[in-house]
Amino acid sequence: MNKSGLRQLFLQILLLCLVAIPALASDNTIYVIKKGDTLWGLSERFLNDPMYWPDLWSKNRDITNPHLIYPGQRVRFVDGKLEIMQKEDAVPKASAPKVVEQPAEEVAEERTFTVYGNEGGLFEEEIQASGIIVGGQHGRELIGEEDTVFTNIGSNKQATEGEQYTILRSTEEVYHPFTEEKLGRRVLPLGVLQLTRVAADGSRAIITKSYREIARGDMLIPHQDFERKEISLKASEQELSGYIVESYTGNNALAAGDVIYLDLGTEHGAEEGNLLYIVRDVSIKKSFKESKTVAEYLFQENRYPLDVIGAVVIIKTGRRTSTALIVKSIDSVFKNEQVLSTPH
Repeated sequence: MNKSGLRQLFLQILLLCLVAIPALASDNTIYVIKKGDTLWGLSERFLNDPMYWPDLWSKNRDITNPHLIYPGQRVRFVDGKLEIMQKEDAVPKASAPKVVEQPAEEVAEERTFTVYGNEGGLFEEEIQASGIIVGGQHGRELIGEEDTVFTNIGSNKQATEGEQYTILRSTEEVYHPFTEEKLGRRVLPLGVLQLTRVAADGSRAIITKSYREIARGDMLIPHQDFERKEISLKASEQELSGYIVESYTGNNALAAGDVIYLDLGTEHGAEEGNLLYIVRDVSIKKSFKESKTVAEYLFQENRYPLDVIGAVVIIKTGRRTSTALIVKSIDSVFKNEQVLSTPH
C-alpha cells in the first residue's frame, strides 16, 4: 500500500475513534463546580453531548435542580460519563495528617421560571358562572382593555357598581388520546372587568385588564387574582409518566415557551416544580430492522433508549391534570407526546 493509501486508512480509523468516544476528558479528570455551572453546560463541555444532562440528573437524585448545582461539588469522568462524586469522596484524603481549611460553602442561585397565573388549564369540574358578556359597545365583536361591554349580571343577582369579575372562555372538552377518558374542559382566563352601572337584569362594565381578545358570550366569575410567581425546580417524589393532552393555544406543533396541559395531577404524585422530559420512540428505518448485520441486534425492540427532545416544568396541578411550561426543546413538540420524570 502506498503512502497516500496508508494516510487515508489512518484518517478513517481516527474518525471512527472520535465518533465512538464522545468524552473529551480522561477518566482522571476531576472538575470542581463553580457558581453558574449547569448540567447542560458540563455535558456539552466535557462530553461533547449537551443532551446527556437528563441522564446525568436522573442518576443523581440528590440534585434537586437539574440546571444549577452547588459550587464546590466535584465531578469526574468514568467510562466517558460525567458523575457527581459522593460527599465522602468529594475531598481526597490527605497522605499525612494535617488540617485542611475548607472554603465557606457558596450555594448557587436556584433556577426558577416565572408564571403569571393566567396560563389556563383543564377544569375537571363544571364552572359555575355568574353571567356572560352579552355584547360590546357599538356592536363591537372583539373587545380589549378599556372597552365598554354589557353583561347579564344585574341587581337581581345582588350585583353592585364597582364589583369586579374575571373573564373566562370555556372551550372544547378534552379527552385522553389513548384511554378516551374525559379529562376536563380547556378554560382560558381572558381578563378582568368592573361594573360601572347596574340595572335590574344587566349591567354596563369596562374591561380593566385583558390577556387576549374578548368576545360576546365569554363567561364571568367572581374576581380571582392571578399572581405572578416564581416556580423552583424540584425532583419528583415518585416516577411520573404521562402525555401532553392539549395546549393553551390549541396548536398541535409546540416549542419552548408554550403552555401545555398534562394528564398528571396530584393523585399521580405530580407537584409544582416537577421537571419532566419529553421523550419519543427512536424511529428506525425498516431496512435497518431487516438487515443481517450488527445493526439488527442494536435496533431490536427495547434495545435502544428513548429520544429526549425537550423538558417541561409543572406550574399548576389539579387532581388528575396539570398545567406545564415547555422550558427546552430541540425538535418540534406535538400533542400526545409522552413525558417522563426519568428517561430510560
